[in-house]
Amino acid sequence: MKNCIMGHKSSRSIYREKLEAVPRLTSEASKFALMMEDEKHMQVVAVAASEKPAPAMPHATTVAEFGVVDAPVCSAPYRSAASHLSACCHGGAKMAFLAYSLGKREINQYFSIKNAKLLSVAAVILLTLFHTVSRYYGGGDTCEWLLSSGRYLGETVWQPYGCMMHKYKNTEAKTCLAEKRVAFVGDSRIRQLFYSYIQIIDPAQRADGRKQHGNILFEDRSTSVNVDFLWYAEVNNSLKERLISWRKDPSIKPDVVIIGAATWSIKLHGGSSEALQQYRANLTAISLPLEQLAEDGEVYWVLQDPVHEEGLSDNRKMITNEQLELYNKVVLSTLNSNKKNSKARVRFLGASRQAAMETISQSADGLHLPESTRNVAAMVLMNAVCNKVLRPIDGSCCQALPAPSLLQKLTACVFLGSALVFLVLHALGHNRSWKSRPTPPDVESGEEKKPATAASLLNHKAPFQALCKMGLIMVYFYLCDRADVFMKEQKFYTHSTFFIPLVYMFVLGIFYSENSKETKLLNREQTDEWKGWMQLVILIYHISGASVFIPVYMHVRVLVAAYLFQTGYGHFSFFWLKGDFGLYRVCQVLFRLNFLVVVLCLVMDRPYQFYYFVPLVTFWFVVIYATMAMWPQILQKKANGSGMWHIGILVKLLGLLLFICFFAYSQGLFENIFSVWPISKLFELNGSIHEWWFRWKLDRFAIIHGMLFAFVYLVLQKCQGLSEEKGEPLFSTRISNILLLISVFSFMTYSIWASSCKNKTECNELHPYISGLQILAFILIRNIPGYSRSLYSSFFAWFGKISLELFICQYHIWLAADTKGILVLIPGNPSLNIIISTFIFVCVAHEISVITNDLAQVAIPKDGGALLRRLLAAGVFTLGLLLVSRSAEGNQGGH
Repeated sequence: MKNCIMGHKSSRSIYREKLEAVPRLTSEASKFALMMEDEKHMQVVAVAASEKPAPAMPHATTVAEFGVVDAPVCSAPYRSAASHLSACCHGGAKMAFLAYSLGKREINQYFSIKNAKLLSVAAVILLTLFHTVSRYYGGGDTCEWLLSSGRYLGETVWQPYGCMMHKYKNTEAKTCLAEKRVAFVGDSRIRQLFYSYIQIIDPAQRADGRKQHGNILFEDRSTSVNVDFLWYAEVNNSLKERLISWRKDPSIKPDVVIIGAATWSIKLHGGSSEALQQYRANLTAISLPLEQLAEDGEVYWVLQDPVHEEGLSDNRKMITNEQLELYNKVVLSTLNSNKKNSKARVRFLGASRQAAMETISQSADGLHLPESTRNVAAMVLMNAVCNKVLRPIDGSCCQALPAPSLLQKLTACVFLGSALVFLVLHALGHNRSWKSRPTPPDVESGEEKKPATAASLLNHKAPFQALCKMGLIMVYFYLCDRADVFMKEQKFYTHSTFFIPLVYMFVLGIFYSENSKETKLLNREQTDEWKGWMQLVILIYHISGASVFIPVYMHVRVLVAAYLFQTGYGHFSFFWLKGDFGLYRVCQVLFRLNFLVVVLCLVMDRPYQFYYFVPLVTFWFVVIYATMAMWPQILQKKANGSGMWHIGILVKLLGLLLFICFFAYSQGLFENIFSVWPISKLFELNGSIHEWWFRWKLDRFAIIHGMLFAFVYLVLQKCQGLSEEKGEPLFSTRISNILLLISVFSFMTYSIWASSCKNKTECNELHPYISGLQILAFILIRNIPGYSRSLYSSFFAWFGKISLELFICQYHIWLAADTKGILVLIPGNPSLNIIISTFIFVCVAHEISVITNDLAQVAIPKDGGALLRRLLAAGVFTLGLLLVSRSAEGNQGGH
């Protein structure tokens, strides 16, 4: 056996020497010939190596703990089958396989993760420069973007260029416009806009057909909102007098003026050039009063929307799009001509004009806009007026940058200090090093991982270097979702935007299928694969806005429950098998889970509960730890001696179930406990505990399902009740077929039920009780067939290893506006934008995972005394942050 392995290694060395000796100009056929020669020798080595089967690994220990296996080892029964298969294979198929292998090797050689990260850094720098220069020289006022241009997403959803438009509710509109006066001045088109505007404030309002050519007054007495329509069909002296009177008497002056007129001038004068010149003269006469009103108020001139010329009546045929365009040019060249006072600017509403180009054919009379287009114009105006007042998260248009908070400034100082220390140590050549500790455990599976090289060295400047990298990454986070550098757009769901990427994703995952190193149920590679494809589905779900489609929403709810199921399964297995309840491992898990979120809370000025999944997993880990560590500590070793201990662990799980049910039906007690300071700071969102209650209750049984499944599986494994050998079904053929049939039926039944859901509230009530069945069905389908257990997708498994970072990072550097919108790095090309932003997003998530592991080795020492001192320091630091945060909230409340 030893000689065979040595022969195998020497063969590899000889092969590499041959391949490297091939000149670069040599044809690829020469390389294929060398690969085929090596392939024949590899088959001989594999047969020789299989004569002595490798010892079976216990399930508690992962393959990663033994190091990376160089090549799969075949057992004797498969040797003859492999030889027959090799004899039957066609030469062309082997050439295709070798071509695939060579291509994959070449790709891996030139496109490593390191090179990918370098490309992502270059892309970020170039894109930041591009957007900064574009805003500086091309005009980066998001109000101008909102008012001037956009496009339809679908048939009714309007997307302004480069920013997000909030859909205002009546309560929000009343809050914004409280004790304000808004005046709509103009003709019948402005009157239509007036009615759409007041319907946002009071949806019960309807157009009054009796008031055709008169003034209309609207007042909401509860908030003292006044919105008036004043009939001025032409720009003339009477309009000028009205504007001057407002300027002279501040008590009647409106805070917001929306004005526009032109169609009557065209109609009454037959579209003559003299009428256009008179229009210019009259507009020049009112320009000064308008600019004076804009000094301490807001004035919006509504550009003329197009008409549907074929639908116009005979007495309106002279109102052509060509005439309207001439009048719009006069407006744009006449108003804001006073360069001395740049603050007194009249803003132009052209977005409705652009929207009407696509919908005017639906007009009833060819002149007036369809209701959907009028509603777009009214909502654009509401955003222009109210976004800077209410600052909605999903309304990025017309919002000024907020000043950094005290915590954000302190965090920036910490990162700058780390960079300074790193530079000093680097300049001094401070490279004294120590051996690295084991990398932190996988926080979702609970399994330990070994470092790639046990003797890798860390020097004293390594932690500061990691913090420097983290600081630079946080700068990118801040630029994406807090600074006014990159564009943002709102989500819009269609079935194609969700299901087409989903199909591509699973095709890629299947294409990268490989042989698994072990065939145990839920082995490490399989759980990584599971987490990976679930995370990718969730990412597609978020960016496509699929939460509005209830069947997809309910299926994704099962995926979130499956993550928590894995948390229960992994941590129970670890404690049951190894019995390690030491503080070191607990701190490793908590650090790995929370480091990124804590940094983001400080940098992005968001509460801990905002990143709801991490508080949820952290809470349940503490619960699992308390359940398993409390007296009596029941481990597998103890249970092997007496079957009564199995009953004891079941009693513990029953107690945990009763604890969960008690709090699930005691919402008042639950909220009182979690509303106590400082605990409330961890679980409150927008001053309420409701979001935490909703998340906790929705998947409250997933953890205990995972723990119970782990217990039953480990007991069956110990009793040899399962067949986990390669190629063999998990149970007997009959039982396996029955369980597979039940599992498939369960999947189909759930999908039919989810498709029939009427609303999320009703379906969420049933979700905690049925999600566990779907998770169990998936595990059985994935693991009962032997061939299924022996394969896994390396594509999905790679993403599974960074699933936590992917889930958290998406909030700010893939999505935007705290997940409400989409980050736009490449404007005007949605497909290319998704490709580039996804590439950068994945590289950042992977680097953060590396940084977190590196810092965990330094921050969490194995020495008990040192660990306690650092925990004390961390506690003081956390308390300080809470006090500073509370003081800042008090100051804001005082203002």
